[in-house]
Amino acid sequence: MVQIAEANSNREVKKFIKFPFRLYKNSPYWVPDFVQGDFITLKKNPALEFCKTKYFLARKDGQIVGRIAGIINELENEKTGKKFARFGWVDFTDDAEVPAALFRAVEQWAASEGMTAIHGPLGFTDLDREGLLIEGFDKLGTLATIYNHPYYQAHFEQNGYSKSIDWVEYEIEVPDTVSDRVNEFARKIAERYHLRELRPRKAKDFKPYIPAIFSLLNQAYQHLYGFVQLNDKQIKLYSDQYFGFINPDFVSVILNEEDKLVGFGITMPSFSIALQKSKGRLFPFGFLHLLKAMKKNDRADFYLIAVDPAYQKKGVNALIFNKIWNSFIKFGIKKIETNPELETNTAVQAMWQGYHPRNHKRRRCFIKQLS
Repeated sequence: MVQIAEANSNREVKKFIKFPFRLYKNSPYWVPDFVQGDFITLKKNPALEFCKTKYFLARKDGQIVGRIAGIINELENEKTGKKFARFGWVDFTDDAEVPAALFRAVEQWAASEGMTAIHGPLGFTDLDREGLLIEGFDKLGTLATIYNHPYYQAHFEQNGYSKSIDWVEYEIEVPDTVSDRVNEFARKIAERYHLRELRPRKAKDFKPYIPAIFSLLNQAYQHLYGFVQLNDKQIKLYSDQYFGFINPDFVSVILNEEDKLVGFGITMPSFSIALQKSKGRLFPFGFLHLLKAMKKNDRADFYLIAVDPAYQKKGVNALIFNKIWNSFIKFGIKKIETNPELETNTAVQAMWQGYHPRNHKRRRCFIKQLS
């Protein structure tokens, strides 16, 4: 018999976080998140000021066999005018009793809070891992994405969940050279609109522009599915967690003549293998694997890109890609992962068309109406 209990204490939350390490210990494709980062997200997240949460663990014969997080993001519901709960951090063994018990627990909680539907996998924000993998199980995961066993989808559907929306992911081969024509086009765009490329030497040189980067992110992403604007406390959290790992050569920041941010693209060398080796821990030796990945790598991940609406359709993307592509070639990057983009986001997908993209993964957000 499956027993469901809330993970309230720090000790139980750590068990909640570590369960996938046992579930995926033999998988060559699963990439763990940072254990400490997950703990901060679940227990010390500024989003908890406007989110209600429940973390459930499933046990059978005394052993943990599943987990699920329930989230009610009040800002999302204010934005959409709906009463939706979210679920995320969902993992379970291939035993129909386990997901049924987990979903029942989170659904009953959501209904008791007056919610009319529940959707996921989603996190607190669009910058958390989201979307159940439904295609691409034999492809290596990334720092930014969920990896799950193929059997998950059937259990979701058996428990009454259906498609809400999909994300697609592409693998792109980096060209051997950037043509003179592309370089010249980027130069002309910069000249025509009086734009320039920020040329930082260290990660800390981005610090003065971080608020503008997140402000533009809030503006450019506001219409995307599930996106809720980030506040100042959340921006500081994400900045502290991720901007310390930024390699300036892999980031493009475009400024106008008034030194105002008009566009950016953030990529990083792939941390997938490094995270597998470090088992999701920075210390005592995990950071060494990450440093090695930053210095020697043939793969990179694309994380974020945004252009000020006033500068869209003016070729700013060409400036962003010109810098990043030249850096990829310089550092020996052969392939890049785009990471998830909504299937309806044709503007982003159009950016890859000149680079022979291969759609090799798909992930899904599921939804269920609550009676």
